[in-house]
Amino acid sequence: MVITRTQIKHKIWLSIALIIGLILTLYISQWYWLDKGVNNIAQQSEKQINELVLFIDQQLAQFEIIPEVIATNPILQEGLLAPKNPKKMAELNAYLSELQKVTESSDIYLTDSLGIAIAASNWDQPRPFINQDYSYRPYFIAARSGRAGRYYAVGVSSDKRGFYFSNPVYHNGQVLGVIVVKVDIGVIEQQSTGIAIAGQYEFLISDPDDIVFLSSINHWRFNSLTPLSQSKRFALNNAKRYANRPISELSIYPDYKVNSATDLNTYKITSSKGSETFLEKKQLMPNANWTLHILAPMSPLYKSLPAIMLLAASLYLLIVLFILYTIERRKNLLRMHHAQNQLEQRVKARTLELEKANTQLKDTQDELIQAAKLTVIGSLSASINHELNQPLAALRSYAQNTQTFLGREMYDDAKNNLKIMIELTDRLADIIAQFKSFTRKSQGKDNAIEIQQAIEQALTIVQPEIDKQGVQLSKSLPTGKCQIWGDTIRLQQVLVNIISNAIVAMHQSSQKNLAISVSKKSDSNTLIISIQDTGPGVRESQMSKIFEPYFTTNERQGLGLGLSISQRIIESMQGQITVENCAKGGAIFKLSLPIYLHEGN
Repeated sequence: MVITRTQIKHKIWLSIALIIGLILTLYISQWYWLDKGVNNIAQQSEKQINELVLFIDQQLAQFEIIPEVIATNPILQEGLLAPKNPKKMAELNAYLSELQKVTESSDIYLTDSLGIAIAASNWDQPRPFINQDYSYRPYFIAARSGRAGRYYAVGVSSDKRGFYFSNPVYHNGQVLGVIVVKVDIGVIEQQSTGIAIAGQYEFLISDPDDIVFLSSINHWRFNSLTPLSQSKRFALNNAKRYANRPISELSIYPDYKVNSATDLNTYKITSSKGSETFLEKKQLMPNANWTLHILAPMSPLYKSLPAIMLLAASLYLLIVLFILYTIERRKNLLRMHHAQNQLEQRVKARTLELEKANTQLKDTQDELIQAAKLTVIGSLSASINHELNQPLAALRSYAQNTQTFLGREMYDDAKNNLKIMIELTDRLADIIAQFKSFTRKSQGKDNAIEIQQAIEQALTIVQPEIDKQGVQLSKSLPTGKCQIWGDTIRLQQVLVNIISNAIVAMHQSSQKNLAISVSKKSDSNTLIISIQDTGPGVRESQMSKIFEPYFTTNERQGLGLGLSISQRIIESMQGQITVENCAKGGAIFKLSLPIYLHEGN
């Protein structure tokens, strides 16, 4: 077979295209993997830095209140007023020593107003703080001015890192001295390092001067993250924050910017063990005025890159081979495509059938919901059936009698009958109006509610059930004007719900007595509505759950409003609902509501 020049050129161009495609694939794969890996590390670092900040803040916070509490002890004032009294100073030193052991702090010491330590918990140690001058320390200056002090430094006497909490000691309104509690942050560093090891990351904490004083890596400590100028070195030496510790520059420099829209950067840190690249996430700790840096090692991500590149190259070659194969087998692909189209059509047809079935199911569910609504409405309507039938029967009887009177020209008697019929019609209208008012949705508007009227309206709704069950009703309502502020319909719903529950609870009781009373608390402007029944009461095991959502009992069912919703309604009116069992049996629900006071009252 003779290969033409055109075919040779075609193969050359095809080879060049394949090589370019491979290079692009490797480049995009590298970029994507690094970008995805960095984002995953950044998200993990965000969680880790929040956890570590919370841990360190909690560790420091447990010591923050100690100086303020100690400063109120009179023994400190007595020692400051009599610093030359050996007995007083011995007692004070013993007291501070005992406090240091109890609080597990590093040291506790007391200075006079000039900053000279007069007592300390380490008074019996080889290098006690007594007679040391701390007037230059910022924590002393802050406390001397009447503020609580917080400061990190290396102890001049102990040469140990610590965080200092200070508080002024007052006498007759004047600052007599300063009490200082030192926390050994080396312990916090060890615990934080354990957290970092578990999370597979490194951390360092820098002060406002960018000096590292806490770190999971020992040789990072007491190094500056930024160049040390002559003026900066002079300021550090003058402040004595790090005592006599030499401060060097950490060999750290940016590797590359991860994302220009974020503060994420990678840094290379060089040490005697070599250089390593880290992804930095930092956060300011405002309480301590520190900056926490989470440094996640990038080496695991870089080590996984060759395998990803190999995988990407393999996938690329497989795709190329697949494309070449599909070109050669185009006819088969067309047949497969045709078969796929047929399958898609069948899937679409089956999907339409499923959608129709789902629609029918939804319609059925809607019908069931509507049927349930109609059942509830029917049960409410049935509750006043008896109350409506009596006036209607009386109307028919009076109408027949009136017809007879008119035939006999007994106009006065007919007139009296018509008057009674009008009264019966008004009674029917009142009953229906109360039923419509109860079933009407609340508009959410509050106003002054006459409590007697609200109770009478609620009783109008449940009166048929009271009569039907043979319940003896007793009322003790105020005679004068007595109002509360709230939603009339919602209050009526709560009263109907509780009264209905009481009626249901007395179904099996031999004595069915329902007592409703209204009283006023003597020591406050609070109105108490009490609803007491003679049912079985509320079980002790149910007493704490009775107002929980969806909780119900067999004895107390009500209209479905639910005691949980009733509680919310009463609380929205700035009131409270409680339940308790009576000594003679039965339960008593109490609604406590603030009395509405008119202007001028």
